[in-house]
Amino acid sequence: MISTEILAKITTWKSDVFDAETKQQLHDLEAQGEKELLEAFYKDLEFGTGGMRGIMGVGTNRINKYTLGKSTQGLCDYLHSSFPNQSISVAIAFDCRHNSDTLAQVVANVFSANDIKVYLFESLRPTPELSFAVRKLQCQAGIVLTASHNPPEYNGYKVYWNDGGQLVPPQDKELIAVIDALHYQDIRFKPKPEHITKIGAEIDQEFIKSTIQNATILQKAGARDDLKIVFTSLHGTSITVVPETLKQAGYSQVHIVEEQKTPDGNFPTVVSPNPEEPEALTLALALAEKVGADIVIGTDPDCDRLGVAVRNNEGKMELLNGNQLMILLTALLLEKWQSEKRLNGKQFVGSTIVSTPMMHALAESYEVRCMVGLTGFKWIAKMIKDHPELEFIGGGEESFGYMVGDNVRDKDAVASTLLACELAAYAKASGSSVYNELQNLYLDLGYFHETLISLTKKGIDGLAEIQAMMAGFRNDPPRSVAGQEVIMIEDYQTSKSFDFTVNREEELDLPKSDVLIFYLADGSKIAMRPSGTEPKIKFYVSVTESVETLEELQAAKVECKEHVAAIVADLKLN
Repeated sequence: MISTEILAKITTWKSDVFDAETKQQLHDLEAQGEKELLEAFYKDLEFGTGGMRGIMGVGTNRINKYTLGKSTQGLCDYLHSSFPNQSISVAIAFDCRHNSDTLAQVVANVFSANDIKVYLFESLRPTPELSFAVRKLQCQAGIVLTASHNPPEYNGYKVYWNDGGQLVPPQDKELIAVIDALHYQDIRFKPKPEHITKIGAEIDQEFIKSTIQNATILQKAGARDDLKIVFTSLHGTSITVVPETLKQAGYSQVHIVEEQKTPDGNFPTVVSPNPEEPEALTLALALAEKVGADIVIGTDPDCDRLGVAVRNNEGKMELLNGNQLMILLTALLLEKWQSEKRLNGKQFVGSTIVSTPMMHALAESYEVRCMVGLTGFKWIAKMIKDHPELEFIGGGEESFGYMVGDNVRDKDAVASTLLACELAAYAKASGSSVYNELQNLYLDLGYFHETLISLTKKGIDGLAEIQAMMAGFRNDPPRSVAGQEVIMIEDYQTSKSFDFTVNREEELDLPKSDVLIFYLADGSKIAMRPSGTEPKIKFYVSVTESVETLEELQAAKVECKEHVAAIVADLKLN
């Protein structure tokens, strides 16, 4: 049964404030039945860890010209209040998804109607290039139209501030309050074309130049020419800059997966355009075997995440997980900084509360500070902004994202792709391999094994189920898991941690978030949270073993995998 409140929302969308096309879409939706109508209107889209993201269509819980128009109008009002008596400008980019280009134009029109100068990319571009452009063009804000790796029916809207990072508290809450106070009739859709400027190739070249300066480490001549790379853009935006970046950096043996080269919002060759999913790299791995490649790299549609595969000691391609890639890239950067005698106690690397604890061990081995924030690269960007006295080396999170330096203030698969190739070329030229480098890190720091369990729960019922699961673990937490005592619980929703070994409660010094973490007596860690961008609840399991030899490492891999399986079974996450 649809409530009176939701019926009032639906009636509003039938008014003359909305255009004929929208009203026809609403009529068609009503004909599909009450369930579909309710899904479209039962809530308003909200800003999550990656901005506002949802299914395209008519309704308050959908991505359309009115929900984006209202958010943009609110942002215009917020910008004018934040930068009074100043000339304000924004940069706008968009990805390969259906309607991204037209929605980007709608957003540009609203900005221009509010006397804000707009730099609009002439065609699709990677998300990290938008972050770069905000700072390069000295804009007060930026927008990118993307739903990252979500299914084809999704689109989204990420908001960036003048530091090139996504919005964080208190700005995000302040903006939401402004948006919520608006009515749809307040949106100024009529453009002022004189305020809109198209940008493209000139920013591309500056971005590529900056990336190469930031993410190259090799000194040995010929090492890049000797590396065989397979690259796939998975039908996304990375095709516009990654091949050219690799070429200008000196990589001559780049094999592109032709079947996935053309941008296409249907993502026809994959089940999901997500490099976290092994299936997404099937064609790339097949090409790697054909050409004898050393490394395979695939990026998601907006080119902020990357998946990497390298050859193991048996010569077979093996996929790295996001934690492993983060450790390898960070270790490479730390070694570079150390060799250049640039480490002086005023540097840091960044990670998140759900990522591998191995980052702490790695940073400690170089006597570098490791800062940890909530999930999402906006928190790493905030670290950079909040600590101008420190230099940021690099950082990432388990979800296949990495940031090299601070020229881009978001996860950046362009720079990370180049840095991964630098690692592979350096290792090969040194008679080693990426796989061997990872094994050496385990021998030095201990073996860390992480597993992500993602449970999809769609719609209203799914949301209620996710909330019930979180409430269950929060209100009645287990005292032991897989035979190991729970010795500490961190609850980021209440900002409290409790250490059972000393019966002490402490405050958590991070913003509130719906995240719960259990620490076990053997050093294992279990984190859980609802996804901020997808209808999922995620469980992050990390276990560790000390190892000194390759034989111990192989045994530890088996033991840790079995331990994770026992944890998953005990928590009934299968």
